[in-house]
Amino acid sequence: MDSLPSPAKSVARIARAIAVTTAIAATLAGCTKSSTADATAVTSATVASSGGNVSTTSAPAPKFASSADAGARPATARELVNPDASTVVFLYYQLAHLPPPIDTWVEEDSRVKFAPAPDKAAHREAVRSELNAAAASVQGVGALRLTMNANLSEYDPSYGEFTVRALSPSSVVNFDALGQKVAVNFTNGRTAQIWHVAQADSQAVRDKISYNSNVEIDVLLRLASVLPGPGGGTIATEIVEYELRETQRSAVLARVKLTAP
Repeated sequence: MDSLPSPAKSVARIARAIAVTTAIAATLAGCTKSSTADATAVTSATVASSGGNVSTTSAPAPKFASSADAGARPATARELVNPDASTVVFLYYQLAHLPPPIDTWVEEDSRVKFAPAPDKAAHREAVRSELNAAAASVQGVGALRLTMNANLSEYDPSYGEFTVRALSPSSVVNFDALGQKVAVNFTNGRTAQIWHVAQADSQAVRDKISYNSNVEIDVLLRLASVLPGPGGGTIATEIVEYELRETQRSAVLARVKLTAP
């Protein structure tokens, strides 16, 4: 029969057991802290990475058919003042990044079409040179300035405004040349067409004009986008500013500058 353990041995065993348990607990605690720290580091890295790549969502800027951003056009972009129809046709092709059908236009030119056979080659080269020069002349154009009848409405005292109907969203300025039809419209016409005038000043405006049809507008248009179509297309523009004048005496009625929304 085994003898009972002495009190000293029992105390030693208990002390060893306590030491082992404490070591295991310390090991487990260290693992837990390490896992938590790793998880925190991963989370922080993910947030930092996401923060560097987040972009603010906004409405896309108007784009030309070539996907070139109109807003990226240089601030020094050239301005065409009351261009003729053929120039606008070339501008449309340049903005749309479409090759103009120069060969077809050369053959359709009356100087080539009706020239005697021996003279056709010389006329053909002359017309081609003219068309190529016209195509080159619209490079870098970013704005149009047009003069036209304002088609001014009667004064509306309820809203304290005149309406410049030439700038309405449904208004279109058409240019026909070289067998092509190009339309110019206004993306912000709904806002631009409203000319606010205080009721106290409205009579002075009406006194300056004999008839509303005697008012013309000189408007600056920033090129916004282009929509190709068969036999031509549409150039969408943004109205930047305009001046209203009475045509008989060239009296300036107003200068209106539109602010960006």
